[in-house]
Amino acid sequence: MTTTLRPTEPLQRNVDGTRSRRFQVCVNSRPVGAIHLGTSPSFGPSVARVLELRIEEPDRRRGRGTVAALAAEEVARGWGCRQIEVSVPAEAEAALRLGEALGYMPRSRGMEKQLGDTPPVLPAGSRGRQMTQAEFEVWLAHESEVYARTWIERGVPEAEAYAKSSRDHETLLPQGLTTENMLFSVVEHEGTRVGTLWVALREEGAYVFDVEAYAAHRGHGHGRTLMLLAEAQTIATGRRVLGLNVFAGNTPAERLYESLGYGTTRYSLYKALL
Repeated sequence: MTTTLRPTEPLQRNVDGTRSRRFQVCVNSRPVGAIHLGTSPSFGPSVARVLELRIEEPDRRRGRGTVAALAAEEVARGWGCRQIEVSVPAEAEAALRLGEALGYMPRSRGMEKQLGDTPPVLPAGSRGRQMTQAEFEVWLAHESEVYARTWIERGVPEAEAYAKSSRDHETLLPQGLTTENMLFSVVEHEGTRVGTLWVALREEGAYVFDVEAYAAHRGHGHGRTLMLLAEAQTIATGRRVLGLNVFAGNTPAERLYESLGYGTTRYSLYKALL
């Protein structure tokens, strides 16, 4: 039996600059599922995204999804893409196994925690305060560089990584320190600055965009203090869900979040297209 992709629409050129196309997954011309392929709004036309891959129940566990995913890679190569990525819900174990079998690598995972009604208390000697404008300018230059380097370490070309860092920060922080619904904090311990925190307030909850204990003060529990401050700020605004993203390989951060009760919601996977 032959598994192929059959376009169900013309190539779409979207207002955000991406392109996409939907296909039927067919076995001997018989539709058995669907796949939706696009390009990344974050990384541009060189990175493809599997937006949806669905095989109907009677045809699952027969390799249809594997062949469809490989065929999607060929379409992406035809678009000039050098990399392909996919976001998989944590509960979709079959999809995670398929990605691993096809050579996809973990890039990051989304995590989330349901909060209670009582804000946590920071450890004795620690306090959080609002970041000053001068501190914000230093922090932004540093965080933008670290963010770009993080993507470079995960296979993104240097020019694209720096462009993404600049674009993401400009989009998220149009008014800098005073951007609405953005909280920028410094944590001090016994009068010494030990770390910084960036929390975004959203309708459905809050999100930690950046948390960093300064290198000279790591290993003393200040990362935990920063996360407790993020939870306290979230609860103070009436929200009860706090989310974050952690890059694969950042074992200390993963262990910290797990110890605080954060659970994985999604995995981001990627693969180089040779």
